[in-house]
Amino acid sequence: MLLPAKAEVVRHLSRYRAWERVMLASPADPVVRHRFEDSGYSLCALMGKRCAREAADAADRYLRSGLVSYLREERREAPPLLRGRRASGRTGRRGPPGGRRSPAGR
Repeated sequence: MLLPAKAEVVRHLSRYRAWERVMLASPADPVVRHRFEDSGYSLCALMGKRCAREAADAADRYLRSGLVSYLREERREAPPLLRGRRASGRTGRRGPPGGRRSPAGR
């Protein structure tokens, strides 16, 4: 798993927090809402999360902890299905089951 530079995380997290404050001050302003959502999207992409709140929490944890402890925390929080895949290190088999091929595949 690649992780961003901490300076980038700080930059995106502070931008998200600043727009969050502005959004709370004027929630009806469409420009402010757009900027806030854009900063949340960027933070999600940077931290690999689906929700801006999760991304902000993950960014806080990443900045507070070291690389190894952050990865351990992330692994503990992963759904059980993903934990098993990460731990096994196996890749899925490719091709049809039992080695059979379709007539078109020759």
